[in-house]
Amino acid sequence: MAQLVKLQDYVSRYEKDLARYPTQFVRLKKQQWERTKEAFEKGAFNNTWEETEEEVIEEPEKKSIFSKLFNRNKEESAVEETWENSEIEDIDNIPDEPIPLFFEPKIVYEPQTKEELKRMYLDQLFHFQLKWASSTLREKSYVDPKFMRDTLLRTFMQSLPDNYFLFYYPILKLKKAPIELDIMLVLPTEIVCIVMLEAQNLDAFIGSGDRFWLKKSGKEEKKVLSPMININRMESILLQVFKKEEIDLPIRKVILSRNGYIDYPGSSYNVQFIDSRTYAEWLLSLKNSLSPMKHMQFKAAQAILDLVQTTSYSRSSWDLDSEENDE
Repeated sequence: MAQLVKLQDYVSRYEKDLARYPTQFVRLKKQQWERTKEAFEKGAFNNTWEETEEEVIEEPEKKSIFSKLFNRNKEESAVEETWENSEIEDIDNIPDEPIPLFFEPKIVYEPQTKEELKRMYLDQLFHFQLKWASSTLREKSYVDPKFMRDTLLRTFMQSLPDNYFLFYYPILKLKKAPIELDIMLVLPTEIVCIVMLEAQNLDAFIGSGDRFWLKKSGKEEKKVLSPMININRMESILLQVFKKEEIDLPIRKVILSRNGYIDYPGSSYNVQFIDSRTYAEWLLSLKNSLSPMKHMQFKAAQAILDLVQTTSYSRSSWDLDSEENDE
């Protein structure tokens, strides 16, 4: 399950401590899944069963939690492709203080199969991830309800490996001016920049080197702004940041239309065009990454987080108590 590091300009726990939260999420996800699966296999569920809440607290550790997670993950079996063990490389000096985690799955009806149970679990984990991407212990951001229904966001988070960091339309503050980017996936070995071309089923996009592309919907034709503008701007910004911070990570550019067609007759300028004909294969190739988390990946993600704009408000003690009760 890809980790939602930054969602628009919402306050994120990852921007407060990127070194700690990725591994805590992986550990929490696996621990709670094992507990939930064990209860299912023992027949402990019924139609009215609901897991009692319990605060999960990471114990302080004297040595790196990354190395301990590595050893722990060797002993755990994967449940599916997206549950592969996530390893960490070259990350040291992790803080030792405990951090409370409040995710406890609630089973509100009896699943008939393990796959149904898994889907239920991932759906609840998706909402939990949105909380992590929009709140900290002291701050909170208002989340637009559209993200709860965002099928692309859900697909990326639920289908991709734990060792992927997702930036979903982040707002960067460059030269005191806010700039909204599109989608970035920070992988262990590269960054994938994605610009979406969402449309009705079977719409066709005719690309060119001009400022506008042509969108065909049946007999109707309409001009749309070329996605090449956004994808090249993202690349340019990242190259500047990486040069300044001495980050060596390749940038891959993708124009994506899940339900339409893309026809680009000219030179692609190192851009990969993915449409309804190649989307499933492309997504599968992203799922199959076996590389562990790497130091350069963390460095790149942190460099981007250092530039993000955040809009949030301070949480009252009443708000904190209310959330703990809701969880």
